[in-house]
Amino acid sequence: MDTFMVVEGEPERRQRPVRSIPDEGLPEPQPRYVVWEITLSCNLKCRHCGSRAGAPRRQELSTAECLALIDELALAGTKEAVLIGGEAYLRQDWLELVAAFARHGILCGLQTGGRALTEAKIAAAARAGLKAVGVSIDGSPATHDDLRGVKGSHAQAVAAIRHSRRQGLMTTANSQVNRRNVGELRDIFDTIIDAGASAWQVQLTVPMGNAADDPNLILQPYELATVLPELFALFREGIGRGLQLIPGNNIGYFGPYESAWRSTSGRAEYYGGCQAGRAGLGIEADGAIKGCPSLPTAPYAGGNVRDKPFGQIWRESAELAFMRDPVESSARRWGFCKKCYYGPTCRGGCNWTTHVVTNKPGNNPFCHYRILRLMDRGWREIIVHREAPPEGAPFDFGRFDIMVEDEHGQLHGQDVFDRDDVQDIAPGANANLDALVLCERCDRFHYQDEAECPHCRSWSAVDRANQHLDEIGKILSAINASPDASSRVLPDSVQHGRSVNECK
Repeated sequence: MDTFMVVEGEPERRQRPVRSIPDEGLPEPQPRYVVWEITLSCNLKCRHCGSRAGAPRRQELSTAECLALIDELALAGTKEAVLIGGEAYLRQDWLELVAAFARHGILCGLQTGGRALTEAKIAAAARAGLKAVGVSIDGSPATHDDLRGVKGSHAQAVAAIRHSRRQGLMTTANSQVNRRNVGELRDIFDTIIDAGASAWQVQLTVPMGNAADDPNLILQPYELATVLPELFALFREGIGRGLQLIPGNNIGYFGPYESAWRSTSGRAEYYGGCQAGRAGLGIEADGAIKGCPSLPTAPYAGGNVRDKPFGQIWRESAELAFMRDPVESSARRWGFCKKCYYGPTCRGGCNWTTHVVTNKPGNNPFCHYRILRLMDRGWREIIVHREAPPEGAPFDFGRFDIMVEDEHGQLHGQDVFDRDDVQDIAPGANANLDALVLCERCDRFHYQDEAECPHCRSWSAVDRANQHLDEIGKILSAINASPDASSRVLPDSVQHGRSVNECK
């Protein structure tokens, strides 16, 4: 799942999912944004719950253990922590944990389903130091109550948004998008605006936990070709209505809306790959440490704070470090992602989504760029359910195959992308794979130092300027060769053929 962070120094609406934050400028990985499942106890029965919440985990961390871990997180550089469950406020000592984060100057938020979350409880949390509340809204009242398994839960969730807003907390909403509610995005949008939320994060339901028991709940990749334009239309409308729509980290990537809805800092921004173990951290209620809260416990838990100090787990665990080396993590790509133009940057997208679908990371069929590229050929991808979850445990998953349906309706495996006639465009010879720039003509990203945008074949701004200088130089050279050229004085930069990059 994605949770919200506050962009320091920006207005309230400048928010984004914690896992979208790149680790630029950091000398080493740092667990800046922590999502902590402090209990698996829950008062809802969600059909799409990845952790199968309900009863508490066995041997959940004690208050003393939690407080000690908060001290360690502060020393490690944590800036923000979001408490989740289950339902976090069902843990009796949760306000002590909020207060401990506040003492360390760590911004603390709550992600909740909102059932029985009264204004008195929110007020007490605000006094303890809580700064933000995110509430899940998953459809119309009937759809939400059905997905959440409790009648009246929609009304209580909307009330929780209003309570939080009245208490002066940063108040957001989030929704999972699946086959049950995909036709109700407009209803959700209007509901949360009316309730007073300032941001709305959307993400795809993936087949983990309870959702893995109902494969028909999961959207097919090709359906996003219509879902994403609808979401972007709501994004545009939200700007004028005071709501920031934020695409979660399994929404995207690199389609025509990438810059518009991922840019929150006043400059062109884009998805920079999974932040698990780089800037993000997930903690399970029994002390297990993962690079991301959504990842399956196995094979991604790198240790338990009851066995090792947190700092040692963060520094030494291979399970947490799997995304830290860009070359190594990029090499795990397969299928379409293996030779995708954006592969060096995206590295296969959200590992949570790809692993629970295919049982390994590195190949994401829900990518917007990929969907559009295949549509250009008359192709589409479908996921075919092959295996059910074996255990019925938190974060368990089955297996799907990603099949490619060609223009003739024939199905192919992912090895079809190894064919020479089914290759994505390749970065240019001089491309700087460490940075993307936005094309002024088509609003798509391309790699820095490429002579032209590979998407629309327009020259980059610098190359266009240099081309124009060359043309001007040729014209002026012809003029200088004329009989009366001695009376003309030409600019030095033109006479000596200096490029735009040199004229600084």
